[in-house]
Amino acid sequence: MHKQELADRITSNPAQCGGSPCIRGMRIRVTDILEMLADGVSMTEILADFPDLEPEDIRASLLFAARRTEIPRLAA
Repeated sequence: MHKQELADRITSNPAQCGGSPCIRGMRIRVTDILEMLADGVSMTEILADFPDLEPEDIRASLLFAARRTEIPRLAA
């Protein structure tokens, strides 16, 4: 799956979860996925706990986080 296809899995709707980025329009926030990963929860466990999720959704969450940390460099 290409990066753009992964990125398209992340949605944001002001009427859902306070506008927080979510997975494919579901009420599963990207933040929730990232926090579980940071807590050491395995991808297998996350997928078992959330049967509607797909492995690509977790990868999309990681890509979303990586893109949010990009810091633009200003030329001097």
